[in-house]
Amino acid sequence: MAPIKVAVLDDYHNLSPGYFTRLPPSNFEISYFSNTLLPYNHSSTPESVKAQLVERLQPFTIISCIRERTPFPGALLEKLPNLKFLQSTAGRNKGIDLEACKRLGIKVAGTTGLGRSDGPRSEGLKKGPDSTTQHCIALLLALARNIAGDDLEVKTGGWQTELATGLAGKTLGIVGLGRLGVNVAKIMHVAFGMRIVAWSENLTQEGADEKAREAGLAVEDEEGKVFRAVGKEELFRTADVVSVHYVLSDRSRGVVGKKDLEMMKPSALLVNTSRGPLVVEEDLLQVLREGRIRGVALDVFELEPLPQESAWRSTQWGKNGRSRVLLSPHMGYVEEEVMNNWCAEVVENIERWVGGKEVNCEMA
Repeated sequence: MAPIKVAVLDDYHNLSPGYFTRLPPSNFEISYFSNTLLPYNHSSTPESVKAQLVERLQPFTIISCIRERTPFPGALLEKLPNLKFLQSTAGRNKGIDLEACKRLGIKVAGTTGLGRSDGPRSEGLKKGPDSTTQHCIALLLALARNIAGDDLEVKTGGWQTELATGLAGKTLGIVGLGRLGVNVAKIMHVAFGMRIVAWSENLTQEGADEKAREAGLAVEDEEGKVFRAVGKEELFRTADVVSVHYVLSDRSRGVVGKKDLEMMKPSALLVNTSRGPLVVEEDLLQVLREGRIRGVALDVFELEPLPQESAWRSTQWGKNGRSRVLLSPHMGYVEEEVMNNWCAEVVENIERWVGGKEVNCEMA
């Protein structure tokens, strides 16, 4: 019997080979593709690039992908007749058309991030803030303290140039008070004494109170509600920092636009570690070019990886009246322990699927 062809996609850090050695070469033929051909969320990809992706992936029975790096819409899946098992990382992947997979008979599975089910589990990951929360806090603090700018200044012979932004007692606006929004709000309230205001389309004060209780916080303190539900306009008008934590959908795409951004204080900061398309990119760029707010920290973008010609790829931010811009390349979930656990789980699921066993973290 010919070896099963396996494609491993978008492993920027080259972690997979150390785990895929478990799969015997007599039974598996493994190919690694670290360069992403089709940027995530790219709606106007040239047909020639789409054709390259089809040509690359057509031979494979199993594809291992990393969450939301290469998208798998139905139009692509229909052109991969040999694909029978699509293994993603994480518990969900918005880039995979699960309905198309069901229709085409393609099994889809994810990962938990805790490691192989038949080995030691990373229980420590359950005991503190998740990786994305940690990254959001890091970006927020680095932006407020101008860490990247000061680092560059010192390395190039300079010294103090700008004032840091204090956060103690300021107002943090949370757009989307879900699990991640609550995590960030709790840390900044407890550690920095920030006042928390929150908005989402269906958030009520009763819902915000319940979120506070679930986070182990009092519902009220001497200043009033700990998590105060407000209207969208009040949040953007009064917050000193706005942090975006919405789930991306057709309905929420562009939930933060020109009107919202222009209501922000000139001294305000914006952080987005959720999804790029939640904020209208051109509106944000215009506000930043005009220096309308103090700065922004972004871990997510409309197109990923960022095209080389992207307006974000500039060293002129923070100069000549422009706002500060702090960027990271979608690193919110890219934590050493999690990534290694994902790799181990991917290989386990491939072993299980080939062996006719139930896969873990099944999506479709």
